[in-house]
Amino acid sequence: MSQALVLLALAFAAANLPFLTERRLFVLPTEGGKSLAWRLLELVLMYFVVGGLAWAVERNLGPVQAQHWEFYATTVCLFLVFAYPGFTYRYLWRHHGA
Repeated sequence: MSQALVLLALAFAAANLPFLTERRLFVLPTEGGKSLAWRLLELVLMYFVVGGLAWAVERNLGPVQAQHWEFYATTVCLFLVFAYPGFTYRYLWRHHGA
């Protein structure tokens, strides 16, 4: 499998992780669950973690291409689209008996 597909799969998993766990910053236990603000903060953190990993992979392959704002706007939107299944599961799906 190519490195790009692995990075896309990792980005998809990382974008959904804040909505699938109740621990703050994936480590600290919570009482009563996390708020949406915590989940959004974790989503931003995961965006930067995946971006850093992608940068490291690109650096390993050769010189890093300079990016402008359009690149970052596109990747943020793609990361938000990747996070939609987790958001839907957490906030829009009907949880019977919960």
